[in-house]
Amino acid sequence: MAFVQNIFRILFNTFGAGGNVTEEAWIDNDSILTPREGLIRRIGRILTWSGIAYGLVLLVVMLLVGFGIVGFGAMADVLLRGTNYSDGTRLLVGLMGMGANISLLMLLSSGAQAQEFWTWLVLVAGIIVNVAALVMFQFFPAILALIPLVWITVLAFTDLGAFHGNAVAVKELRGRMRGVRSFAIITIFLTLMGSFTVLLYLLQLPRLNTDDTIITGELGRLLFVGVVGIELLLIVFIVPALTAGAITGERERKTYDLLQTTLLSAPAFIVGKMESALGYIMLLLLSAIPLQSIAFLFGGVSSTEVGIAFVLLTVTGITLGALGMFFSALTERTMTATVRVYTVSVALVFGLPVVAFLLFGGAFSNAVSGIAVNAPNAAQETTLIYADMVTSALNPVTSAFYTQQILIEQQRIFLFDVQLASNGTTIPVVAPWILTTIIYSGVSAILILLAVRQMRRNG
Repeated sequence: MAFVQNIFRILFNTFGAGGNVTEEAWIDNDSILTPREGLIRRIGRILTWSGIAYGLVLLVVMLLVGFGIVGFGAMADVLLRGTNYSDGTRLLVGLMGMGANISLLMLLSSGAQAQEFWTWLVLVAGIIVNVAALVMFQFFPAILALIPLVWITVLAFTDLGAFHGNAVAVKELRGRMRGVRSFAIITIFLTLMGSFTVLLYLLQLPRLNTDDTIITGELGRLLFVGVVGIELLLIVFIVPALTAGAITGERERKTYDLLQTTLLSAPAFIVGKMESALGYIMLLLLSAIPLQSIAFLFGGVSSTEVGIAFVLLTVTGITLGALGMFFSALTERTMTATVRVYTVSVALVFGLPVVAFLLFGGAFSNAVSGIAVNAPNAAQETTLIYADMVTSALNPVTSAFYTQQILIEQQRIFLFDVQLASNGTTIPVVAPWILTTIIYSGVSAILILLAVRQMRRNG
């Protein structure tokens, strides 16, 4: 009981009012808010705590299944009854659906508090998808998401004018694109990727002059992987710099106090900064698609791989940008925030795969390729495979690598079954790019909410 109380205390101190609200940097006292501001605050709190409650339910479900308190079949019937798939597949899809709803609620919370117009689009899409999942597949956890979604829809209809475009995002984008720096970064970005593509082609050119006629497909795949890899590397080093100084820069320019005197809210400021950075990130990613498409000339790459690569690069850029925004709100100096966000980014992108390999020995990759996983029994083998699958999803490099491996060897992009070497049974697994999208979206929304909270607490 004390453990549960400590968990709720930590959650309340992190996301709740906490502290002396009258001394916060941005006004957070409900008694002096306007009716519109009070409505926005209420909607944000409903969504945030609904997402937290949904996460606790997901945790309980996983513990019940993990410790064998509830069987796979019984829990699969609760989560996803209206399909003919196996119990394991229904359970896995149900858990992913719950994770997607948590990310949805947190994303809506950050957008609603910033009074973003796209909140309506995401809200309507979330309601439609959850209703369809409930009716067509009997995805009963959708009810837990529909209750707060419908509730905030009713509240939002009382003041439709509360949601609009973000002035900070417009101002930042205009200022960013007026200077030479933005175009110089794009030029350098494309030059490096183009040069690397040409280098890969020249290195493989001698093989094309031989009688090896199937090398063209391999060359196309190699060029595609090389371009995406360089693109990811550049995103890791460019994106954090776009957001690490978003808040600390205002303090260093002595404009932070002036912002507090305006009608601009902390969520609108942070989300606006994120949107401007995200707009520039999208411009970088879209400008690189022609280079990725060169692989089509040689074959070996499908449009599906291009789409998945774009999704992975986008969510990676958003997460790194949100991480930079969080450290910018947490620290006082831009240099400190930059060092911290680059440290975490490098550890996430380059350090995590090494740790995962040392811990799990590539169990997920071996299972996909049909190689026996070194485990004494089926339970430990399943644990190694699933642990490696989730860990690989936390890293964009391994997520992209394993996803391409699945596309090549299994011709699947969503779900498939792998056979256990210990007893010959099959278990369902999911392509890592789906988990990466769900996890990174939720983490980005939570980082933005924490940045807002930290900005309100620190003057």
